Amino acid sequence: STTMTELWHFLYIDQYDHIEKHTQSGHDLVDRYIKFVRERTEIEQNYAKQLRCAFCNHASLQEILNELNDYAGQRELIAENMMTGICVELTKYLQDLKLERKTHLSDAKKAQQNLEISLKNLESSKKRFAKEWAEAEKATQQAEKIENDLNATRLDAEKAKQHAHARTHTAEECRNDYAAQLQKYNKEQNFFYYTEIPQIFNKMQDMDERRIRRLAEGYCQFADIEKKVLPIITKCLDGISTAGKKINEKQDSILFIEQHKSGFERPADIEFEDYIQGIKPATSDSSLNPPKARAKLWPFSKKNKFTPPSFSPPSPFPPGSIPLSLPLSKLRHSPLALCLREFNRSIKPGISTLKILHKPHLAHAAEDFSHLPPEQRKKKLQAKIDDITKELQKTQDQSDALEKMKGVYEKNPQMGDPSSLEPQISETAQNIGRLRGELAKYEMWLSEAVGREETSNAINNNSQYCVVAAEQPPNIYTEFDDEFDDVETPVGQCTALYTFEGNSEGTVSITEGEMLTIMEEDKGDGWMRVLRASGEEGYIPSSYVKLAP
Repeated sequence: STTMTELWHFLYIDQYDHIEKHTQSGHDLVDRYIKFVRERTEIEQNYAKQLRCAFCNHASLQEILNELNDYAGQRELIAENMMTGICVELTKYLQDLKLERKTHLSDAKKAQQNLEISLKNLESSKKRFAKEWAEAEKATQQAEKIENDLNATRLDAEKAKQHAHARTHTAEECRNDYAAQLQKYNKEQNFFYYTEIPQIFNKMQDMDERRIRRLAEGYCQFADIEKKVLPIITKCLDGISTAGKKINEKQDSILFIEQHKSGFERPADIEFEDYIQGIKPATSDSSLNPPKARAKLWPFSKKNKFTPPSFSPPSPFPPGSIPLSLPLSKLRHSPLALCLREFNRSIKPGISTLKILHKPHLAHAAEDFSHLPPEQRKKKLQAKIDDITKELQKTQDQSDALEKMKGVYEKNPQMGDPSSLEPQISETAQNIGRLRGELAKYEMWLSEAVGREETSNAINNNSQYCVVAAEQPPNIYTEFDDEFDDVETPVGQCTALYTFEGNSEGTVSITEGEMLTIMEEDKGDGWMRVLRASGEEGYIPSSYVKLAP
């Protein structure tokens, strides 16, 4: 419109830089919007990725996960459409706008330079005309003075007139050239302000308006892309609500009870045994129900190593057989058995506790981190090696800088004394030697830790294919001796995250928040052996505890 053209025209006359900044800010706005949409697409993609889960055993949750999978697909579709429809298209359009703006600004700058050159030519011709005219007037006055001088000859007067005439002629030529340059400049100036610059600014105005319109379309497109998938997203959310309403807590409870019914009778009351009047004979103990005190100790004896399966630790002996050399009915009530049972109940937990207290390397951390489990030890050693390597590199750079400075001082003694750097160079060299020694030491410990783990893994793998020969019925005294000979070293500490009821043979019950001592790490089957503060020892799920730092 005429109003906008005049506005841009006057803006150029008064504040040309504002036009350039205005168009540049418009392009920057488009660029920022492209970055905003690109970041939105990354958020949608990450959100969709996190919504996808691996597996679930409950039917309702599986339906929810299926709906979330479809929901994630719609978020990915939003990200893809925004990337292709907005980011890619606007980026291409912005590049074209930048080229067009550069062309218009270049044309305006070129026109300005041409006008400035014409103005310089005008000023030059004006100065030359003024100079020549002053010389012509001076020559004319000199000629008149000589002509009026009675002592001057006619020849001198004639020469003065010719010189004044030549000067006047040159001044007239300069005057005509100045007039021509002035006429040319006024014409170019009128063309510059009324034709050339308005045309350039009209093009820039059209470019900026097109940019605004295209950016507005991008804003609308941003919302339209998400509106298109809203019906499907709503359907997915309705499916999640339907799956939640399907859940029947009573039915789940009944199903759990049916799956875990044991069928065993409740235990009878324990009879009082009066040691003063003699041991009362056994009533009706079956070999299928051995004493729990001994059964809990057998899985951890040296000759009957317990290997827990992936579901729950089974009994180490087949039903109906107890590996004792004496009949159970006689063994349970013999004086020796009673003494051993009392020893296992009251004294052995204290001995297990003493095993832990007598380990000096647990009192404080060893330099080679040997008090930690293998994986944690390797991580600590690797972190220590990385720290030493960084410090060694830093010290090496410092040594190189000192050597260079020493070389500069030797070439230019006026800059400093080279001998003054010797103490620093010597100290740096000693630090490098010390760090290299520590690095070699920790690398040796790391290789030792890795080698031990590989050897342990090889032994565990080979043991799966070994066949254990049939043993003679174990002697109760031999097992009693093994309890003292097999002094195990705890491998760490852990804290119980959840309560676990150890109802199966070989397991132990723990409570939430309880501190436990790890006697045997998880071998990959999901179970670990721990020792409670009360002296009880058994297997628990590895996921139920958190390792202590």
